[in-house]
Amino acid sequence: MLIVNARLITWEEPNRILDDYGLFVENNVIKEMGPTAEILRQHPDPSPVDARGQFVLPGNICAHTHFYGAFARGMAIPGDAPRDFPEILRKLWWPLDKALTPEDIRSSALVCLVDAVRHGTTLLVDHHASPNAIDGSLDVIAEAVEESGLRAVLCYEVTDRDGPEKARAGIRENVRFIDKLNSEKQNHPLLSAAFGLHASLTLSAQTLDAARNAAPDGTGFHIHAAEGDADQLDSLAKYGKRVVNRLQDHGILGPKSILAHCVRVDEREIEVLAEAKNWVTHQPRSNMNNAVGVAPIEQMLKAGVRIGLGNDGFSNAMWEEWKTAYLVHKVWNRDPRRMPASEVAQMAVYNNAALAESFFTDLHLGKIAPGSAADLIFVDYHPFTPLTVDNLPWQIIFGFQESMVTTTIVGGKLLMRDRQLLTLDEEAISRKALELSTSVWKRYGNNLK
Repeated sequence: MLIVNARLITWEEPNRILDDYGLFVENNVIKEMGPTAEILRQHPDPSPVDARGQFVLPGNICAHTHFYGAFARGMAIPGDAPRDFPEILRKLWWPLDKALTPEDIRSSALVCLVDAVRHGTTLLVDHHASPNAIDGSLDVIAEAVEESGLRAVLCYEVTDRDGPEKARAGIRENVRFIDKLNSEKQNHPLLSAAFGLHASLTLSAQTLDAARNAAPDGTGFHIHAAEGDADQLDSLAKYGKRVVNRLQDHGILGPKSILAHCVRVDEREIEVLAEAKNWVTHQPRSNMNNAVGVAPIEQMLKAGVRIGLGNDGFSNAMWEEWKTAYLVHKVWNRDPRRMPASEVAQMAVYNNAALAESFFTDLHLGKIAPGSAADLIFVDYHPFTPLTVDNLPWQIIFGFQESMVTTTIVGGKLLMRDRQLLTLDEEAISRKALELSTSVWKRYGNNLK
């Protein structure tokens, strides 16, 4: 692939913005970059991909999401609205995930993948749950991911809330899928795996130990932690220790493990996370929706905790998550100096890329440079003030919109060109999801009774 007439945003360190540049892509990676005229002289191509002066930058990465929650959109919860986060789990998410069949799992993944391609999110870290369809569920999602051409890190969310046999089945599904990818690595370049766990409040000591003992060497865990007060109160009441300390005692923390949210962590827990080189992901739209508070992200960053940006199943328009993170910390702290755009970019670009590389260890992700994966998006943004390396994060937060993404490329393969999807049939996928969601909602209602 030859890309010409681009305004490159490289997201190198230090970042560069390069006008009228071209990229030569070979074997899924960027081989050369230079001024368009020079690249065309070196690699004459009768039909290059013409960026037509658009910004070309690395695709967005989502550090924590839930494909399985797609069918919650527009679904009314019967009776009174949930009054707190535990009620949201009991009235919405747990009855919904029990309603999913393998066909529903595939459909809900596909609608999220369409959303990701359209909005320029090229890699997603998913956290799946389907208690009545556990065995093989990760294969179903993996097939959808490979069909889309995007990259994903997959896992199954182990929990005790449906009994010990299903907890054991969740552990087996994680181990099976991890072993499969390890043995067939060359056949699945778009996929990687973590070991999924739900949250401390639904995991016994026995199940945490069983998961730790079953996990293949080098595996990272992906778990919700201290998302709300209930998780901390449960851990303190049952075990006499806070969530992060409990997870540390069970060997769950480490440089490949992801703790989603960490809204209600204290200073000592933050120190433990930093010492363990553990990942934490921030999902501000979800935290606002669940009314659980705002995570102490700036404090964690200063302590050396590695923080990524996810969406927890909200739309895969990751710049919306940028904007929310930028704004919510200001209003939460009543201080306009909080969470500058540069820190949002640090999480969303540099940290997310480092997190992704810990799973895709043979790839260089998140920047435009020779040797990096050709995971790219074209953005039709026309600044009316000077756009510089220094003000780029603020230009993104106040100017970039998801509708401006026109082309999405992963590993040098076009997934969308000029807003036309090339790997997924959006109309057919949406039609099938609409058909299936009616039955899912009916089963959801029955699960509430």
